Order: sequence, then structure tokens, then C-alpha cells
Amino acid sequence: MPDQYRDDAPMEFSLGRRRIVVGGALLLGGFAAFPTLSATLPDVALPDDLLTRFMDISSLLIPHQLDRGIGKRLAVAMATATPSLPDHVIELLAIARKKRARVVEDFFPDIPQGPLNETALSIISAWYMGVLTDAPGAEVFAYEFALMYQPTADVMTIPTYAKSGPNGWNAIAPPLSDMPKF
Repeated sequence: MPDQYRDDAPMEFSLGRRRIVVGGALLLGGFAAFPTLSATLPDVALPDDLLTRFMDISSLLIPHQLDRGIGKRLAVAMATATPSLPDHVIELLAIARKKRARVVEDFFPDIPQGPLNETALSIISAWYMGVLTDAPGAEVFAYEFALMYQPTADVMTIPTYAKSGPNGWNAIAPPLSDMPKF
């Protein structure tokens, strides 16, 4: 029973078993009530044909496996920043189809200098850097999936403070030497 005359622990700050049980029950009830809440961003509206065309031109411009989710986010952001993106993508695909391109080298020299060339270069840049611009405060779309990290993924070590190597937080510590007896 708490001492009501103690002034170092007011009753508002006391933490009894009943409060812990009630708080835990409310927390578990909240988790049970919303099991489908996702930690990801809400799905944005993007026409499927635009996403398909964007992924098609991206796969022609970039010879890597591309993530469709990141592609969707990039397409939405690029279409917001450049309203003419859907038209440019259609024109770029027409040039690639005309040349029957399978890789970027087959059709890139035929892209005229100007907005189309800038769009193609911005798509390549966005996939490799994971951002649309390299300005401070730019929105990041792909951090660990940015293509600039993929060529060295097999030889680049993960930065870590763990003594036993990357991701070695649970490694067994070396035994200590015997303490001297006095």
C-alpha cells in the first residue's frame, strides 16, 4: 500500500498492476482491431496502361530486373513533375519498336535531342539513384533497391558497428581471461 504522505512519488505517477493490465489489454485490443493496417504508403491511382508502358520503356533503357512497386512510385512522381511524361513514354516506345530494340543501344542514338532525350535520361537516372533529383530534401523511392548499389552488392560490405562483421550482432563473444584471485 503506497504511503500517502510521501512527496517524492505523487499518485499520478504511480504504476500499479491494475493499470499495467488494463493498458496491455487496450494495446492488444488495438492491435487486434486493426490487423490489416499496412506500414507502407497508400496505393496511388495510376492507370495500368501508363504503368505498363513505363515499365516497358524502363526495361528497354535499363538492363536489370526492375521492381514493379518502385516503378509505380517513380511513374507517379515523374508524371506529377512532368505532365508530358505519358506522351514522351509513348514516343520513346514507338522509336524502340520501330528499331525492334531489345536493349538500349539499339534505339538510344535515334532519340532526338530535346525533351524526349531528357525524359529517357531522367528515367535512367531515377532508377539508378532512387530519387528524381539529387537536390537536398528529395523524396527517396528506392534506397537498398537503387540500381547504383547492385553491381557491387556481392563485394560491398554492409556498414556496421558489430565486432564480428556485418550483421554479426548475435555472435558469441570471445571468452574473457581468468580473473586473478587475491
